[in-house]
Amino acid sequence: QCKLELVVGSPASCMDLELYSARDELLGRLDRDEALLGSYPVADGCRVHVIDRSGARIGEYEDVSRVEKYEMADSDYEKRQDSVRSFLRQQRWGRYDEEAARRREAEQQQRRAQEEALAAALAVGARCQVRVPGQPSKRATVMYVGETDFKPGFWVGVRYDEPLGKHDGSVGGRRYFECQPKYGAFVKPHSVTPGDFPEEE
Repeated sequence: QCKLELVVGSPASCMDLELYSARDELLGRLDRDEALLGSYPVADGCRVHVIDRSGARIGEYEDVSRVEKYEMADSDYEKRQDSVRSFLRQQRWGRYDEEAARRREAEQQQRRAQEEALAAALAVGARCQVRVPGQPSKRATVMYVGETDFKPGFWVGVRYDEPLGKHDGSVGGRRYFECQPKYGAFVKPHSVTPGDFPEEE
């Protein structure tokens, strides 16, 4: 019974064991604590049926929302000196590393400025070539330049010469430009090279 505790999750003191044959016939109860399993008529295909008398219900302890928890106000937690937050702040790790945070902010601003400058050099209606990493180059016409609702930063909406896009110029319920289905796409400014690129036939 003690070995079965790990299998069925019920204490040995709360188990009643029954032995069934391969034909699902009751062969008897395993009710002698000092007896070995071999002293019972066990054969290939037999199974041991466990009856749980503990009163526990299946899944009773799986729903953690029913477990009472200790909660502390954030203002009280902030005052503690023995908390993880206090330790991270003292070590200046993660978001508490102000110098690293300033560097990340500066890098983000620099990337945004570069992206904005590249976008400003693109004019709606201009012919271009699009090179996205991992994809073949495609020729297209610039249809939209600017910020969008679906992702931060500057984006270029293009109309491909062939149906190699993802949409018709509309994303997330907002229309940015008009084109045929599967001809439209949005790419980052650094993926767009403006120039004299005749339409592919």
